[in-house]
Amino acid sequence: MIKNISIPTKPKRKFVAQNLIIDSWNKIKPFFEDLLKRKIKSVSELEQWMLNRSELEAVLEEDMAWRYIKMNIDTTDKVLAERFHFWIKEISPKISPYSHKLNIKLINSKFLKDLNKKKYHIYLRNVKKQIEIYREENIPLFTEMKAKQQEYGKISAKMTIKVDGNDITMQQAALLLKDNNRKKREQIFKKIEKRRLKDEKNLDDLYDELIVLRNKIAKNANFDNYRDYMFAAMGRFDYTPEDCFNFHKAIEKEIVPIINCFEQKRKEKLGYKEYKIWDTSVDVDGFNPLKPFKGGKELTDLSIECFNRLRPFFGDCLSIMKKMKHLDLESKNGKAPGGFMYPLYEIGVPFIYMNAVGSQRDLVTMVHEGGHAVHSFLSRDLPLTEFKSTPSEVAELASMAMELLSMDHWNVFYSNLNELKRAKLEQLEKALGTLPWVAAIDRFQHWIYTTPHTAEERKQKWLEIDSELGNKIINWKGQESSHKTMWQKQLHLYEVPFYYIEYGMAQLGAIAMWRSYKKLGEKALDNYMNALKLGYTKSIDDIYKTAGIKFDFSIEYVKELANFIKKELKKLN
Repeated sequence: MIKNISIPTKPKRKFVAQNLIIDSWNKIKPFFEDLLKRKIKSVSELEQWMLNRSELEAVLEEDMAWRYIKMNIDTTDKVLAERFHFWIKEISPKISPYSHKLNIKLINSKFLKDLNKKKYHIYLRNVKKQIEIYREENIPLFTEMKAKQQEYGKISAKMTIKVDGNDITMQQAALLLKDNNRKKREQIFKKIEKRRLKDEKNLDDLYDELIVLRNKIAKNANFDNYRDYMFAAMGRFDYTPEDCFNFHKAIEKEIVPIINCFEQKRKEKLGYKEYKIWDTSVDVDGFNPLKPFKGGKELTDLSIECFNRLRPFFGDCLSIMKKMKHLDLESKNGKAPGGFMYPLYEIGVPFIYMNAVGSQRDLVTMVHEGGHAVHSFLSRDLPLTEFKSTPSEVAELASMAMELLSMDHWNVFYSNLNELKRAKLEQLEKALGTLPWVAAIDRFQHWIYTTPHTAEERKQKWLEIDSELGNKIINWKGQESSHKTMWQKQLHLYEVPFYYIEYGMAQLGAIAMWRSYKKLGEKALDNYMNALKLGYTKSIDDIYKTAGIKFDFSIEYVKELANFIKKELKKLN
């Protein structure tokens, strides 16, 4: 597989020094000064200026990305943490004022009117919005917030429980909740619960501090609340908070009853009088947990084969990443929780990070992040770095669609047909099951940043939201503390506020993309790739149209897609 692929190299820099080592602000300040002071005498010189700026941004973002990746891989290494925090404290705050001045220089250029409007419309729209919300007094607050957000990963990475004399991570412990022995599941859950509740107050206090900081940032920028500020900061030009509320209602009306029906059937099949939280992952037919691979190497190789069968280009993307060691997949002590694909804009080959323990969920995470990686490869040749920085509603369409598109080739992970069927059933139920949780987290955030509250009131609000959008079959008696703090497991609330509803919107898009694939086959994959190649040069609506689907989350559309999934589930049952 490796011998036939071409390994990318970084393009030769035309503006930034080739051998630049960023160990002080003074090393990069001259490049910003050059851009700021340069005389621009024509539209072609303006475009060259934009390309030079883009190159600088790519170099800086990639340098910061590696610091972040390495720190997450080993949170116990103080040197790695210091290298990342040096960037956050010494570099990022100094970049912000220059970026603002460069934005103003661009917008004020007399040659702006001569730029290709079709090519640059989306980019310039975002630049104008960034100028509008910029406040110098927020720079130190951003620095403080970024540093504080990293505390969540540190707290979570230290969470382990002892099982059979060994310390295991929360991700490894979660796998044991699939065990057929109910008493063992209960014991494991209670150990997890006890360990998590040890940090309940620490996580409450951290969140309180983040909310204060975020609200201050919003007020400084003349917004009524942080929610409205983030809609502007994230460039949400294509929908409003009201649209989000409509999404919540659509999910509550059309999807929650389906999920509760699934859960009621599980309870009946298990034959339990009380359906507990530790019963939600076990196989109802008494089968052992699905184990699609052993270790990170096998996960990598099987994923490459799966992607190859879907479309050889997809497999090549993962093969290149394997060859370049841009994968760190296995869970281990000291490694921060979660999984992500990090774009590296200069080399154009992203990095996949995850905490695999051998589960079906890990398989899904891998193809999900692999979808992001394919997106990164498809947009790598776009001329501006900002063109490659896609909105999450599009980025998550790439990844969530890949979860479903790849299912036809999961037989590389499962030679046993019954296990393959179980994996597909689980995935289709998850395609719907994800939606209520996404709606709940998003509804929670809207309330958090528009309503003054205490930590206890926050927990009560979560219980209220969960009663509307959550699993109504679970009996939480005895686990009330876990119930009201379950939101603390959601990394996004701490580290990337308001980045979550995109998963719900993209999940609807992914279901529509898969439906299109079942009708059109290779033509649908062509549409998928053509949409991803656009990066962020078109509106979200236009990108979805290029993919052959709609950017829509009305009650009618949600119902239509839910019915399609239910039909596909019947075929498997």
